[in-house]
Amino acid sequence: MTGKFTDVVFLSLVLAAQLAWPTPSTAQQQTPGGNCIACHAALSDERLSAPARAFPDDIHAGRGFGCADCHGGDPTAPGLAGMDPALGFLAKPEHEEIPQFCGRCHSSAQFMRQYNPSLRVDQVAEYETSVHGRRLTQFADIKVATCASCHPAHSIRPPSDPLSSVNPLNVAETCASCHGDVEYMAEYGISTNQHEAYQTSIHWHMMSEERDLSAPTCNDCHGNHGAAPPGVSWVGNVCRQCHAVMADHFAQSRHATTFAMLGVPGCATCHNNHEIQQANDSMLGLSEGAVCVRCHTSNDRGGQTASRMRGLIDSLRADFDSVSDILIRAEQAGMEVSEAQFELSGAQSALVTARAAVHSFDIELVSAETEEGFAITAEAHGHGLDALADLQFRRMGLAVSVTIILVLIAGLYLKLRDIERRG
Repeated sequence: MTGKFTDVVFLSLVLAAQLAWPTPSTAQQQTPGGNCIACHAALSDERLSAPARAFPDDIHAGRGFGCADCHGGDPTAPGLAGMDPALGFLAKPEHEEIPQFCGRCHSSAQFMRQYNPSLRVDQVAEYETSVHGRRLTQFADIKVATCASCHPAHSIRPPSDPLSSVNPLNVAETCASCHGDVEYMAEYGISTNQHEAYQTSIHWHMMSEERDLSAPTCNDCHGNHGAAPPGVSWVGNVCRQCHAVMADHFAQSRHATTFAMLGVPGCATCHNNHEIQQANDSMLGLSEGAVCVRCHTSNDRGGQTASRMRGLIDSLRADFDSVSDILIRAEQAGMEVSEAQFELSGAQSALVTARAAVHSFDIELVSAETEEGFAITAEAHGHGLDALADLQFRRMGLAVSVTIILVLIAGLYLKLRDIERRG
């Protein structure tokens, strides 16, 4: 009950439950909530007092809005007189009324530009295209998420706030509050392990460990107000937002056509969806752990192509590592090899582009990328060997010089001893 009450009253903060767009009164600008906060905060019923205690930190309170701007009524009236329905007071809108209730302000460009001109005003229209919105309007399903499900009533904070329910670090947990509840989601027949799977992914690692808030979370792939599962035909377009080069290669490949015919999603077929792992070379080819073995064998053309691509990638990586070791040894010995090391970085770039070209499943394209890398490693290898040969020559010269000096010292010593004996 507490959660539902909070969800409803959220609307109180978001929008004016009045017929026209509300403008915060002077009294409310000074003390958002008026008498409402003073009374409700002292009540023993948590359903009534918790919203009052949370509201001062709400973004609407920060903009000068008070309780009456969403709930109606008169916050300056004494006692219960301010909650007279005749004054437009609405304690709790129905679940299905919430999107339009919020939209009375948030769908008006004229009104919203007074507070945040850059804020979109099509959220309600977008929501109506979502799975949530369609089920709400077409099937009267009051279990689906509405505005207040993701933006908790009375404690709404901007996405940039670490405490916000829609801060990038908190979005997955917000979605999981419904989608991770086995009992709540039972009637829909969809899995409830998305949150746990996502937390094993490279995306969550980049978000939580590397603190890269641009890493994708639920709404980056599914949308937010227009949330829907990516369809087979457009999952690649979703991934393309970040992985454009790979997506371009895949779109031109035979697999793109084949996967569409089979009705399977391109990227997710090999990389999964919520539990996407860090891509690595072991995924390519026919060895244990490779994804290609799910469909191909060494007896078909696809399997043979995968093995050849893996061989080229492995060879270039081995060459790069070997030459890099040589240059590091020379550098640590005091030789000047910075130019060779800079040139070798081109091989690393070639390795990266070759790995991206794998998504084309075109052995000629992968071969062309690796050949460029092999040429670079060969040249850098020569520079490294020359540096080591020069180092060896210098060491030999030093050894000869030291030997000559020692011989001279020994001769001088013997000569002095001979002089002393004669004396």
